[in-house]
Amino acid sequence: MIRNPIVVAIDGPAGAGKSTIARKVAARLGFLYVDTGAMYRTVALWALRNGTELDDWHRLEQLALAADIRLEAESGRVFLNGEDVSEAIRTELVSDAASRVAAVPAVRRAMVAKQKVFAETSSIVMEGRDIGTVVFPEARVKIFMDADPTVRAQRRQQQLVENGRSAALHEVEGEMRRRDTRDRERAEAPLLQAPDAEYLDASGMAIEEVEEAVLKIVRERTSH
Repeated sequence: MIRNPIVVAIDGPAGAGKSTIARKVAARLGFLYVDTGAMYRTVALWALRNGTELDDWHRLEQLALAADIRLEAESGRVFLNGEDVSEAIRTELVSDAASRVAAVPAVRRAMVAKQKVFAETSSIVMEGRDIGTVVFPEARVKIFMDADPTVRAQRRQQQLVENGRSAALHEVEGEMRRRDTRDRERAEAPLLQAPDAEYLDASGMAIEEVEEAVLKIVRERTSH
C-alpha cells in the first residue's frame, strides 16, 4: 500500500494509440502500466480455448472471476493462469471476442475489481475504455485519446503486418467501426469521455509529440 498513489487514466477508441503512449508515459514517470484491454482479451482467449459460447454470460463471469491475470511491468508481458499469452491474445479472433466479452456487465465488474487492486501498491498509468468514468472516476489525470477512424485503421493494419498477418484496409476499418459501435452502445460502462478529461486528437501527431502532450497534462494536473 502506498500513500496517495497517482492514477493517470487514458481512455479512447481502439487504434487511437493508447497502449503505446501509456506504456511510454509509464516508463518516463516510473509508474506501473496497466493495459485493461489485455485483461479482457485474456478472458476472451480462455473462453475460446474451452469452447465457452460468447453469449453464455454466466460462464464468462465465472472465467473472469477465476482468471489469474498478471501484467509484467518491465517487459509488458501478459500472463493468464501462469501462462505467457502475450502473443496469443493479439489475434483478430481474440480481438473480436474480447469486444463481445467486455460488453458483459458481470465480466466488467470482475475486471474493474482486479484493476482497482493495481493502484493499491503503485502509481499507475491505466488505459482502456472506461477508466476515467467507471474504474477511477476520482483520478486526478484523465485523458481521452482519439484519432480519425481511417488513421486508426491504418495503425491497426500496420500492427497486423508487423505480426506477420495481412488484411485489406477497408476490412480493418469496417471491423474497427463495428467495435466502436459495440463499445459506445453497450449498456455497461460504454465508451465515453469523462466530463473532466482532457481531449487529445492524435491523428496528425508523431508518437513523441503525443507522449510529450500527455506528460504535459500529467504535470499540470499533479503539480499542486
